[in-house]
Amino acid sequence: ICQNDPDHTELEVIPATGSAGNPFVDVEPDAYYYDPVVWAVGSGITNGTDATHFSPSADCTRGQVVTFLWRAHGSPEPTSTVNPFVDVPEDAYYYKAVLWAVEMKITNGTDATHFSPDDTCTRGQVVTFLYRDVCPGEINANNPFLDVPSDAYYTVPVLWAVVACVTNGTDARHFSPDATCTRGQIVTFLYRALA
Repeated sequence: ICQNDPDHTELEVIPATGSAGNPFVDVEPDAYYYDPVVWAVGSGITNGTDATHFSPSADCTRGQVVTFLWRAHGSPEPTSTVNPFVDVPEDAYYYKAVLWAVEMKITNGTDATHFSPDDTCTRGQVVTFLYRDVCPGEINANNPFLDVPSDAYYTVPVLWAVVACVTNGTDARHFSPDATCTRGQIVTFLYRALA
């Protein structure tokens, strides 16, 4: 198990770049997500929820997560403009991000005609999106988590996330794949996977 537990220890990765500092009163220097927040804002991946707040404990939605991932890749233009989703309007901030994520096979809709961009994103979903983006293949690791069944769509992504030190479980025996992923967690996962 990786020792870089996002809930308990500091992060040892590439230093944050692209930002003059931290403008957020709710992002303390000793928070596990401090460097990831500064990196994400400085890299144009996300902003705060207002000028002085990042809201690291706020839930992250499906639309937000794919947008963060898309921006982390430089906001590439999707090659297709075919939009199968009735709940993804063309003027939405996440429109191109959703088309790109589906095109790259990072995620699908929640059904054939809905993406559900306002649904909260779970820990299992987020590590699956990242795994599909990085696409490392099969992972040879034992599964220590009682709440990660061997046949779940997120099992291999969870094991990859732990082996790659993207995140740990919420404790030694639980990953909590159905728990909501927060803004602080998602930028930390992105930082560890992509920075």
